[in-house]
Amino acid sequence: MSSHHVVKDKQEPALIIANGESCSMELLGQLLEWSPTVLVLDGAAHKVEELGIKIDVLLGDFDRISDLSEFEQRQQPVRIIHTPDQNATDLEKAIEWLIQEGYPSANIIWATGKRADHTVNNMMSLFKYSSRIDLVMLDDYSRIFSLPKAYKKWYPAETIISLIPFGLVKGVSIKGLEYLLNNEDLESGIRSGSSNRVSVEGWIEIDYREGNLLLMECRD
Repeated sequence: MSSHHVVKDKQEPALIIANGESCSMELLGQLLEWSPTVLVLDGAAHKVEELGIKIDVLLGDFDRISDLSEFEQRQQPVRIIHTPDQNATDLEKAIEWLIQEGYPSANIIWATGKRADHTVNNMMSLFKYSSRIDLVMLDDYSRIFSLPKAYKKWYPAETIISLIPFGLVKGVSIKGLEYLLNNEDLESGIRSGSSNRVSVEGWIEIDYREGNLLLMECRD
């Protein structure tokens, strides 16, 4: 089902397929169509192959793949990247590899759901690499990314926008949503910006001075 080779290398975001909860085939197909490179974490290798997806890069420590040589033959041409380092998550290793290869951006799927610890760590990776590569994490209900200090985008009315602070985020100002802020602070476990909503179709603006803030475009 993969048609990602119709676009030029690095012209569009690479696609990282992690090992969390699967997304819909509709979302997967949309992302594959425009992805020049499909990078799969080893824990998801057989599941991805069963869907008929051509894998460009397979990355991990391969402790759960007993037929690696046969898998490599079936997926040729494929790059096998062995990353045994236990001081980083597989997703972090994948992002690091894309940065080293010169990719400016990547979409990430199958990175939420299943184990909560993996989901939280995966989201925190969006902050860790935000200055080096543009990352967007997607599932069937959310589009998630690390928010730059100044953000402006046109949204349809009723779009659900959640602002999730990791730690203390200082000086948050919001325009264009139902609940506005003016140079106020958000903090994990104290005050969040969850389930805000675009009041009327148009521009929203979000600014903040300091901290780590996720924006989630959500749908029920």
